[in-house]
Amino acid sequence: MNDPARPRWAAMVAVRLAATAGALLGIVLLGRAQTLAPRLLGIAIVVSALWMLAIVPRALARRWRSPK
Repeated sequence: MNDPARPRWAAMVAVRLAATAGALLGIVLLGRAQTLAPRLLGIAIVVSALWMLAIVPRALARRWRSPK
């Protein structure tokens, strides 16, 4: 039961969930914004969350890859 893959998998899932929550937060902020500053903040949050969703799990998997 000392498999290192389980906590690594959990970390990747946690990153994906956090990125999804961040994207939803940005979308809610975009929908409720009345002025330009909150809209820009919402766009920045959505873009960074999508970047996190696309790049970070792949980088973690590459870092934890088994040697060939």
